[in-house]
This record gives sequence, structure tokens and C-alpha cells, in this order.
Amino acid sequence: MKIIKLTLIALLICQLAVQAQTPVFVSGAEGYKSFRIPAIVRAPNGDLLAFAEGRVAGSGDFGDIDIVMKRSKDKGKTWSASQVVAGYDKLQAGNPAPVFDLSDPAFPKGRLFLFFNTGNNHEGEVRKGKGLREVWYKTSTDAGATWAEPVTITTQVHKPKMPDVNAAYNFSEDWRSYANTPGHGMQMTEGQFKGRIYIAANHSAGDPKPKGADYQAHGFYSDDHGKTFKLSETISIEGSNESTAAEISGGRVMFNARNQKGDVRARIVAVSSDGGVKWDTTYFDHNLPDPVCEGSILTIGKNKKHNILAFSNAADTKERDNLTLRISFDDGKTWKQSYVVDKRKNGEKDYTAYSDLVQTGKKTVGVLYEFDGYKSIVFKEMSWKD
Repeated sequence: MKIIKLTLIALLICQLAVQAQTPVFVSGAEGYKSFRIPAIVRAPNGDLLAFAEGRVAGSGDFGDIDIVMKRSKDKGKTWSASQVVAGYDKLQAGNPAPVFDLSDPAFPKGRLFLFFNTGNNHEGEVRKGKGLREVWYKTSTDAGATWAEPVTITTQVHKPKMPDVNAAYNFSEDWRSYANTPGHGMQMTEGQFKGRIYIAANHSAGDPKPKGADYQAHGFYSDDHGKTFKLSETISIEGSNESTAAEISGGRVMFNARNQKGDVRARIVAVSSDGGVKWDTTYFDHNLPDPVCEGSILTIGKNKKHNILAFSNAADTKERDNLTLRISFDDGKTWKQSYVVDKRKNGEKDYTAYSDLVQTGKKTVGVLYEFDGYKSIVFKEMSWKD
């Protein structure tokens, strides 16, 4: 009898664990062999909009790839069918970076921007100068139900030196690979740069270097609701790659990037006092261990002096595992609260990888993340305390 009771308790615990995470994109379903690269935002009406790369033929980063979206009207408990929101024929559309512009008087109900990249060759070949990555955005005035035609901003935010492809892309610098964050974008809410739309990004420059040292992160931004864009200063640390950004107190920006070189297994952080244009300081945050993977940072509130931040990543120096949510009450200087979102139990490889964050309530954060060797992208709501 005791064994039966223990078995029932174990089954109940497993059932609760399953209920705590909701599958959103499941590899092999809806015409896609694989889903990767999650991004998520909350609409003004409370709907959650989840984005991912729908990879038609397999799990590789290049090929026939669409950007797909699902909607939840109940805080992530259930999700709609997938809707294709961006594609590039049989080539690659990826790195979705959604953000709502909530300050444009022409769109008082808010306008959703979806920034994305396209590519015509594998990343390794583009790094050799054999191919082109471009930068686009689409907009929606009805929270993703319908979308305007895509707009290219490649010549404003990228510097590819490719006169053999198109004279429009012949720059003095030699940027090659290029990618948005991946994950949500941000809009500044206070200070001199209030209303600025800001997207963290990265590029490679010149010929490939060992351990990805040709990569460096940067940002791009618009102060006129998407009419024009400008580039930030490049992050000084070689190997700074996939990146994310959040607003901290005083109208400042905190930038958080992956270290592609892997020599230091911690996140790269840069802080800007001019809205993410130039960087006052850049350093490794050893309180944020990282296995060379993507992470997500999000402003979720304010206290008397500082912004409250949430950060998620695979908090392990060796494996993509131990997905952890951290909370900072002092603009990211320290991370006093820490909550394990998901962690492998039986030695699975890449158990938790890329993630993105969305605020779902005053003390709750939603985490959209890659799960169990990229078999699915799932959603889990986490509570946090002061």
C-alpha cells in the first residue's frame, strides 16, 4: 500500500510539472520539422504573442524558414494555431524581434513592429563574404491579426561591403553575418529618449577569426516611429554576439550579450547613459554564468531609485541547461532573487536553451523557452517576490 501511495504521489508531481509548462511550438507539427528562436510580447489588450522560426526541412539554421506566431488570450494557458507572419520564399527568414510602439500619436492603440532578418547562404559562408544577411520590419495595427508589407532597413543598420552583389551595399566597413537580438525589442518609457524603439543586434566583421572573435554586438534604434534608423556604437569586446537590452533608471540602457569566444563563461554587459548610442562601461557579469547561449533581459517595474529587471538564461558554464530566472532590484548591479525555471533530470542534452521573457502580471513573468533538445518551445509563468 505504501509503495502504491508513493507511486501516486510521484505521478501527481509529474502531472503538476507537465501542467506548469505549456507546449507552444512542437517540432514536427504544423508542417515544420523544427521550431527554434523564441520571442514573446504582450499586446495592450493583454494577449500574449509568441514568435518562433518555423524550420521546414530540419533543425539547421539555414534553409526554408518562416517566422510564425501564436496567440494566447488566457495568459499562456492555451495557444492558437500558427500563423505565418514573415517568409523569404524557400530561403531563410528569422531572428524575430517584436516590440510595441505605444507612443505614436498616429496609432493611439499601439503599433506592433516585427524586426527580422533574411539570408541567402549559411552563416559560415556569409562570414566568408559569400552571401548577404538583410534587415527588415513589418508592422501591425491590430496586434498581429494582419500585417503591412515588409520594409527593408538594411542600408540604415548594416554595413556589408559587397559591390559584386549590389552597389547599394558597398560600405567602407565589411560587416558580414548579421542578426537581431533574438527575442523581444524594447521601447524607452522615460527621460530624454522616451519613445525610442531599440533593437539589440550583432554582426561579424571581416574574415572569420578563431572562436568567433570576428563577432561584435551593437544596437539600432528609431526616434521617429520607424521612419528612420541609426546605429549604436559597437560593443568593445570581441566575440560579443546574440544580445538583448532593457531600460534602466534615468533613461539609460543596459545591454546584455553572449560571449561567442567562450573564454569567459559569463554574460557581457554594457551600460549607456545616452539611450544605447554609446557605451559608458562594458564588463563581464560573473553573477550571470552562461554556456555560450542566448539570454533575455526585461524591465518589469520600478522601485524608489531603480528599475526592476528580470533575466533568463541557461545558467550553466558547460551545458545548455538549468534555465534560471533572476530578478534585480538595482538596475542589474546585483541579482538577489533566483528561480530555476527548468532543469534536466536524466542527462538530456540541451535540455533548456534559448528563452524570452514577457511580463504577465505585477509579480509574474512568462518564460518562452526551447525545451528538451529543441523538441518543443514551451511557456511557463513564474512568480517572484520582493
